Amino acid sequence: MKVILKADVERLGKVGEVVTVAPGYARNYLMPRRMALEATEQNLAGIEIEKKRYAKIQARAAGEARALAERLAALSLTIRQSAGESDRLFGTVTTMDIAAALEKEGIAVDRRQITIEEPIKTLGIYTVPVKLHAEVTASLKVWVVKE
Repeated sequence: MKVILKADVERLGKVGEVVTVAPGYARNYLMPRRMALEATEQNLAGIEIEKKRYAKIQARAAGEARALAERLAALSLTIRQSAGESDRLFGTVTTMDIAAALEKEGIAVDRRQITIEEPIKTLGIYTVPVKLHAEVTASLKVWVVKE
């Protein structure tokens, strides 16, 4: 079944694309969540207007994300954790800890935007990527120090 995407769907496509999916996936998942429309001529004509509007919104969001990325690149967070004698933490530094530290600095970032490849379990300096937009990823310097 051919559908027009009204929202970005991971591993499927972006807004305005016409994609072919299984009929059950379209009827039971995409359409009830208002993520897709059936690809009729009338819907294809209407989606062009939506594409232009979406492009403007995305351009504005990308600009704001770039400005925030510059702020994050200049920022250096310090997170205090209790640690043992071998500089090993009693626990880990999580994305929630980093998001809370950013919140104290006046920057609102969702914890799901912060990606840590490996858990932070020792003291030190870490570079943590923060995905702010589909096109913009910022690098944040995190210092984990002994409490």
